[in-house]
Amino acid sequence: MAQDMTLLWGSGSVPCWRVMIALEEKNLQGYNQKMLFLEKKEHKSKEVLAINPRGQVPAFKHGDITVNESCAACFYLESQFKSQGNKLIPDCPAEQALMYQRMFEGLTLNQKMADVIYYNWKVPEGERHDSAVKRNREALSAEIKLWEGYLHKVSGSYLAGKNFSLADVTVYPSIAYLFRFGLSEEQHPKLAAYYNSLKDRPSIKASWPPTWLENPQGQETLKGI
Repeated sequence: MAQDMTLLWGSGSVPCWRVMIALEEKNLQGYNQKMLFLEKKEHKSKEVLAINPRGQVPAFKHGDITVNESCAACFYLESQFKSQGNKLIPDCPAEQALMYQRMFEGLTLNQKMADVIYYNWKVPEGERHDSAVKRNREALSAEIKLWEGYLHKVSGSYLAGKNFSLADVTVYPSIAYLFRFGLSEEQHPKLAAYYNSLKDRPSIKASWPPTWLENPQGQETLKGI
């Protein structure tokens, strides 16, 4: 099964990490994989473009089937290997609805985080404005407060309740990224508790970004949010 799979990925990429966690949760170790150096533009190589014409990672294939969007790949893996590994979509309708809600809200969290972290990289120097930086930081701060509140209300240790689910698979990498880039654990205790409680989960530990292991020191881009 896993021998028929190919994953081209980048270390520290939230979308790539989602797929890698899902593969671990479904006991699909041993797939063909290659870590690319995004700063060297290796994701624009012919090797990637042959799988993902957008020139983005993850680039994921299972046999003749290509699924490159990370959340779609996670759904695909759970659907195709439902009886293998850990179940990632709960049976309880309320938990299932909450799982879907948190999954897609997680995309908004990730985008607002990227707007802050990568502003200087995305926007040419002459077009940067302090007002935009402030606006992006305020938007991210409001989003983080929402997630802190969600974790206050959830009845369980995970984003959708009592069971680890696709919500955790897809959102945990974004939350880990927040703390990697300087979010205060003291000011966001529920998010910090969630982040730290899953650090040693086998699927997350096995797929932890190798560049983060090599350089444990994070950044302070999100300090003060």
